[in-house]
Amino acid sequence: MNKIQFKALLMTFLLLGGVVYFIFGKPDFDLSEKWNAIVAYFEKEEQPLKKKSNSGQLKSSGKVGVKVDSYNGVTIYDNGSVRNVSGRNVTADGYNLGLKYQCVEFVKRFYYEYFDHKMPDSYGHARDFFNHSVADGGYNKQRNLRQYIQGSSSKPKVNDLIVFGPTPYNEFGHVAIVSKVKNQKIEIAQQNPGRGNSSRASYSLSNPGGRWTVGNQYVLGWLRK
Repeated sequence: MNKIQFKALLMTFLLLGGVVYFIFGKPDFDLSEKWNAIVAYFEKEEQPLKKKSNSGQLKSSGKVGVKVDSYNGVTIYDNGSVRNVSGRNVTADGYNLGLKYQCVEFVKRFYYEYFDHKMPDSYGHARDFFNHSVADGGYNKQRNLRQYIQGSSSKPKVNDLIVFGPTPYNEFGHVAIVSKVKNQKIEIAQQNPGRGNSSRASYSLSNPGGRWTVGNQYVLGWLRK
């Protein structure tokens, strides 16, 4: 019997108990005390839990602002639901890192803390990090980074900023940091992947015709310091 079936059975029992109470009077135990104990049990069971992913990193717990991971000393925070916003994160010297705790905020904070890098254009959605007018290996002046397209002659490298375009479920796109690169696979470190998803994700990496391709149809390309 699953939890839903058990709840249905419990509610039936309680309704029958109410009928018995109405006909025969108050039972010789405290019904409200029993009910409170049952409610407390289910509330405890249904609270979101932090789950370990296969990579050992924590999945989203639904608790906004909680540390779930770190990459090269830069913290990755939980954002709960994908569209949650908890204000804007601005550095002491006035540089805009982005909206807490969106994916953009993490990649910009990583480049700021790890590389001491500021982007000339410090605004924009994740999809805006990729400039479609820039050729493979060209200079993306809005981000002050070198840009490579999906299907590039240049293989992704650790610490590259990888850009995903809009999807049917997310019109803003997504950005992350390449945390590992192997011959046939990359791993990314990401913030705000959605409740229940991990701060790390892996994709296949192939090189058909000498062109490096990440195994995700929404990848636009990657940027490099």
